[in-house]
Amino acid sequence: MPRRLYIDVHVLQTVPPANLNRDDNGNPKEADFGGSRRSRVSSQAWKRATRMHFAERQDKEDLGTRTKRIAGELTKKLISRAKADGNAMEVEAAQRIAGALLEPMGIAAGRKAGDTAYLLFFGRRQLDTIVDLVAADILELAALDDDGLKKAVEGRGAQDKLRQGHPADVALFGRMVADIPALNVDAATQVAHAISTHAAELEFDYYTAVDDENAADETGAGMIGTIGFNSATLYRYATVGLHQLLENLTTHDKAVDAVNLFVDSFARSMPTGYGNSFAHRTRPSLVAVVVRADQPVNLVSAFEKPVPVTDGIVAESARRLAGEYTTATRQWGDTPVHVAVSHAFADGTDEARDLAAAFGPNISFPDLLTGLKSSLADRVGDLS
Repeated sequence: MPRRLYIDVHVLQTVPPANLNRDDNGNPKEADFGGSRRSRVSSQAWKRATRMHFAERQDKEDLGTRTKRIAGELTKKLISRAKADGNAMEVEAAQRIAGALLEPMGIAAGRKAGDTAYLLFFGRRQLDTIVDLVAADILELAALDDDGLKKAVEGRGAQDKLRQGHPADVALFGRMVADIPALNVDAATQVAHAISTHAAELEFDYYTAVDDENAADETGAGMIGTIGFNSATLYRYATVGLHQLLENLTTHDKAVDAVNLFVDSFARSMPTGYGNSFAHRTRPSLVAVVVRADQPVNLVSAFEKPVPVTDGIVAESARRLAGEYTTATRQWGDTPVHVAVSHAFADGTDEARDLAAAFGPNISFPDLLTGLKSSLADRVGDLS
């Protein structure tokens, strides 16, 4: 049986009136769950927020970028390398070399010159390794005609450089290139759509904007409009397959560090939709991590029956989550290898007692990350 290790992350987070992730009508996304309408934030929206938080904490050169402009990025690096080596290179010459290096990969061209047909996720250092392939004779290559240039770069292995040395974000979130399966990277992370633990109503903010230069006798608004919004206590869930991450990154330390940074970024990040209008940034009321050797387990069933909106929602949501975890663990005979929780509920309350019984004592979020890292470091060697 293959050795696996999954890190499940469960988050409860209350968000005030907001429009985090709009649908095609500009309103907050929703979903039916358990027979009631719920607020929803797509996995794509929260993955991007997580990646952006992730990116702020790493050297830019160690990160990936998702763009249609790989040819343009490679062109810039060719010019920069030539300059660093004391050579001058025209943009047109660098573009020809970039095109010749990328052409054998079969990446479909986009509508705009130099663009690819789709967003391609790659590491900036991977482009540097492609530049390494031609740096020594770059001026000689620039002097060749198109056919000569094509033959000269054939077999230098540019495609291989995009199949190895992945940055942590590409290793975590994967890459899908439908027409070039060789460039695919299996994602180590799955992120669920966040949904409210309770039924949620769509509301509308009618706004007006006054023209500051109006004369005293001028009345009426300079602009009017509406913004859809809702407020919700969200259940958020993500899981990381450490075994897959290790395959993508190859080294134990990098894999463990990437998990820790992912958990930190997933917990602290927030989609920025209409942020200036709603100032909706909050922090989670609860973060629980469960490390399992069998399979990832989403605990959203705790909220299949919506939490009633009576005297607050988040405390009852925490009790439901603790109950679901306890019941599921007992029912299925689960034996997680590491469990920890960090929450904001007061000692002695029912929800604090239920959470302690399910996930163990409450600890600070930094301590949760430290304990998780130590636990994974002890076990990652068994996955090789």
